[in-house]
Amino acid sequence: MKRSEKAQRIAAMLEEFYPETPVPLDHENDFQLLVAVLMSAQTTDLKVNQVTPALFSKAPTPEAMVKLSVEVILNDIRQVGLAPTKAKNIHRLSELLIERHDGIVPQTFQELEDLPGVGHKTAGVVMAQAFGVPAFPIDTHIHRLAARWGLSNDTTVQKTERDLKAIFPKEIWNKLHLQIIFFGREYCPARGHDLTTCPICSWTATKKRIAQEMKR
Repeated sequence: MKRSEKAQRIAAMLEEFYPETPVPLDHENDFQLLVAVLMSAQTTDLKVNQVTPALFSKAPTPEAMVKLSVEVILNDIRQVGLAPTKAKNIHRLSELLIERHDGIVPQTFQELEDLPGVGHKTAGVVMAQAFGVPAFPIDTHIHRLAARWGLSNDTTVQKTERDLKAIFPKEIWNKLHLQIIFFGREYCPARGHDLTTCPICSWTATKKRIAQEMKR
């Protein structure tokens, strides 16, 4: 099966599985989404959603966040991975939003990625989920599944992003990246996964890939 045909069938199946794709991170404005996505690195969305209410009740905006000390921010987010670094980044990011952008989250990749703690993936999530700009943020689920499904070769997240953008229509990128994440969490875990019984891996994975996974 050609990759383009495989991609079309995968997209159709995921649309059946997940016709609705709510944003996984709880937030009430663009700033809160940016902070939540920054915190989600090496941490589950569930954990982020557990710690953000306390933080956002104190500081729902950049103007309020800069009035908090780094220590107060850290105390609220201590349960997430890399919390000390993230607390510093959240505080400095808030300062820069005020200094550079009048307290408004910018709507370009470059301006977002110029903020501390904001990499390409974080910027992509914000661009897609806050502003509706077509993006294909690659997290660990998407990187893993793209390789299992034979849509990319599991080298770098940059290559995975290029490969997926090349085979899926731009108008479905934003929804599809969430659908793949949801599928990965529910049906396609990193370890202990039987590819031969998976709704998608069972017909997309090569025999070589199945053999490799069985050895893990």
